[in-house]
Amino acid sequence: MDLKPRDRWIAIAGVTVLSAIAVAGFAIAIYAAWLFHDMPDAGELQDYRPPTATRVYAWDGTLIGEYSKERRIFVPYDQIPPQLAQAFLAAEDHNFFKHGGVDVSGFSRAMLNNVGNAARGRRLEGGSTITQQVAKNVLLTSDATVGRKFKEAILAHRLEQSLDKQQILELYLNEIWLGYRSFGVGAAAYNYFGKSLPELSLAECAYLAALPKGPDNYHPIRNKGKAKARRDWILGQMADLGWVSQDDARKAMAEDLVVQAAPSRAKYRDADYFVEEVRQRGVATLGPRLSEGGYYMRTTLDPKLQTAARVALMEGLEKYDRRHGWRGAWGHVETIDTDWERAIKLKPPSERTNWRAALVTSSAGGVRLAKDGGEGAIVGEDMAWANATKGLKAGDLVFVERSDTGGYRLRQIPAVNGALVAMEPYSGRVIALVGGYSFSLSNFNRATQAMRQPGSAFKPFVYATALENGYTPASVVVDSAITFKGANGEDWSPENYHKKFYGALPLRKGLEQSINAMTVRLAQSVGMRKIIDMAKRTGITRDMAPVLAMALGAGETTPFKLTTAYTPFVNGGRRVEPHLIELVQDREGKVIFRADKRDCVRCDAGFNGDESPRIPALGEQVMDPITAYQVTSMLQGVVQRGTAAQASSLGYPLAGKTGTTNEYRSAWFMGYSPSLVVGVFIGFDDNRSLGEGETGATGPVPIFMDFMREALKGQPKTEFRAPKNAKFAMVRGVREAFRPGTEPKFTAPTAASGPQPYGAAWPDGKVGPTPTPGPGKPPSQAPDIGGLY
Repeated sequence: MDLKPRDRWIAIAGVTVLSAIAVAGFAIAIYAAWLFHDMPDAGELQDYRPPTATRVYAWDGTLIGEYSKERRIFVPYDQIPPQLAQAFLAAEDHNFFKHGGVDVSGFSRAMLNNVGNAARGRRLEGGSTITQQVAKNVLLTSDATVGRKFKEAILAHRLEQSLDKQQILELYLNEIWLGYRSFGVGAAAYNYFGKSLPELSLAECAYLAALPKGPDNYHPIRNKGKAKARRDWILGQMADLGWVSQDDARKAMAEDLVVQAAPSRAKYRDADYFVEEVRQRGVATLGPRLSEGGYYMRTTLDPKLQTAARVALMEGLEKYDRRHGWRGAWGHVETIDTDWERAIKLKPPSERTNWRAALVTSSAGGVRLAKDGGEGAIVGEDMAWANATKGLKAGDLVFVERSDTGGYRLRQIPAVNGALVAMEPYSGRVIALVGGYSFSLSNFNRATQAMRQPGSAFKPFVYATALENGYTPASVVVDSAITFKGANGEDWSPENYHKKFYGALPLRKGLEQSINAMTVRLAQSVGMRKIIDMAKRTGITRDMAPVLAMALGAGETTPFKLTTAYTPFVNGGRRVEPHLIELVQDREGKVIFRADKRDCVRCDAGFNGDESPRIPALGEQVMDPITAYQVTSMLQGVVQRGTAAQASSLGYPLAGKTGTTNEYRSAWFMGYSPSLVVGVFIGFDDNRSLGEGETGATGPVPIFMDFMREALKGQPKTEFRAPKNAKFAMVRGVREAFRPGTEPKFTAPTAASGPQPYGAAWPDGKVGPTPTPGPGKPPSQAPDIGGLY
């Protein structure tokens, strides 16, 4: 049938329109397929938890650090205060519990406006519900495109089908960026106000709810007026919605907006080296999840003793530094009338908060403090100290500290460095660790990373090996000149500090007075292979050359390892595993790491009259308990009358050993009480000499004393625990412990019966030839120096 021309054109037009519709539909389908091909699965959020900071605590619950990619404290919904949740709902989405994920009227209005906005290159409008914001923050990018807004709406609908409203709101409040280095409301409350969520006031809740619109726009200091206005608007919304009373809203509006000057971090600031060491060990144990897993980590740190350790080390290094003179100003300006405070901004960081940067205004010691801090003069004593070396001149930039008697004391940051480690000998818990003078100046941890020769601090392991191999406290060893051929063909003759030899001496005297030649003879008799085996068993080193110089501490170790190696002398001969991390729990409270892996059979049985559970002792037995006690008894002599005699003024049972290496490069003191082992090290990072006379007794022992004065405060005066099977006898006026069967078979001479010749025979047979006593008497408190003489 022929169509009329008019009908033909109508048919063509109809086909064209239908084709266009089909093509448009096809294009839309292709665009939709392209747009939504990579749509994430909203069901993934069933088990989603945002990256959360791992928080690190001392043993008493003090927060000492955080590890995080995003600073966030995850807070479950049931622990979020209702008024905080309501404040966010009032600000962002008051119909949240009524809609299905999308506010249809708001979304439609925003999409219509966005067509024009996109054409004009303007920013797209939001119109997003809280559910849409969760979809955007967690599942999508932040690209401002119309397509992304459609994705957001579809995902929001799917989210509402996958999660309940409480779960969605929980994700939102824990995920959102709120400025001040804060992700989520938990971190924001802590960073802005220094509070936990339950401690927040109504006004503070409303202010946090103002931040999603732009933390910088409502910065509490830079834009305080806008911040308060936004906060007050939210309070008004909450009152209008009936969530708070009008009276409560007015009272909250009347409050000032007061926040911390900067995002809060852990309030405890004395444990930087410890916290960083924990982080490294945590990564080794838990992997990269450490900084995002939201773990609770309890450490072994005692904040009181950590502070005491840091203060003792800093003061000890400063005293050493002062003994060696003024090194000069840290900066200089040519014209003192110019803006010299600009130069002060480049000053090195000072760990001492009471040190002030100052400009020297005259060579007579006049100073002007920064930031209109006034003027004054350096005290005469310090001017004399400075003038003895570099001196002072006008224009110098220095540190000063106000003196109690008026004027200012001149201060300088020490160039020397050191470390202190304190450890419980029975558990291996590291209760204090300081790796240097200042973490801000250098994060190199000298406690765990500095490999140094221990000098005479190694000698107790030589004597322990001898006591394990036939020697007893009654044994006598000759102290006389001895020469060995070195590997390079040169002679090596170990010398004593006073360049004298003292003839045959009992074992105790050799260790108490740190006599080098006697120690080398002892090592030669016992054999270096056995001594090296002892060093490995106690954890000092993994390898050591079998040469006699090693008996005087020529090998290398760290303060941390050496402190650990001393613990068997206290705990009955066991090598405990030192640890800084006690317990780790995941965000659900499940224990995923525990340092103490011992099983306690029947510990949860309750009391029923049976014998109490017996928990096995920690650690591997590395030396006989009697050997350990014998060495401790000798090291008590070091404190009572040897190279560390000044420590006896503390009035507590203490033992220890000083150490000084060749050319005074490193100074040590390893000291301990029945409950605490403490290692102190002083040395330059480039291993240069500390200077003539800088022995273990000069620097490290006073640091140990300052620390132990705090550690022992209020503690009972407990004696070192002797093994039950030890036999005791008097030897040269000293009560000595013996392994059963090795004790003297007759009454040993006492101080009252007069001195015995050094070569007198003793039942164990370990006696050198009877010599004529060497020149001089045995040293009473000779400075200690081991090393490569």
